[in-house]
Amino acid sequence: MIVRFEGDVYRWEARTDSDWYFVALPPELSDDIRETQTFRRGFGGVRVDATIGDSVFRTSIFPQADGVYVLPLKRAVRDAEGISPGDIVVVDLVVLDA
Repeated sequence: MIVRFEGDVYRWEARTDSDWYFVALPPELSDDIRETQTFRRGFGGVRVDATIGDSVFRTSIFPQADGVYVLPLKRAVRDAEGISPGDIVVVDLVVLDA
C-alpha cells in the first residue's frame, strides 16, 4: 500500500522529559491500514517507509486510543526538512507490513 497524505506536526504532550513529534494519519487511511494489516509489531506498530521532502526513512506507525495511527518524526528528518510543531507536512507512505 502506497499513500500520500497531509498532516499537522505536533509534540506529544504526555512526555515532558523528552521531545517526541508526530503526524497523525487521516482516520480513513488509518481504517484502511488496520483492515489490510496482516502483521502487528510491538504496541500495534506497522512498519513503513516514509518520505517527507527529500528525507526518506523507515519507522513504524502506531495506533492511538482513538484508532488513528501516528507517524513519529525523527529529529534528523525534522532538522533536514525544517519541520516545527504546527507545520503541515506532505507524507508519502509505503506500508510494509500490510
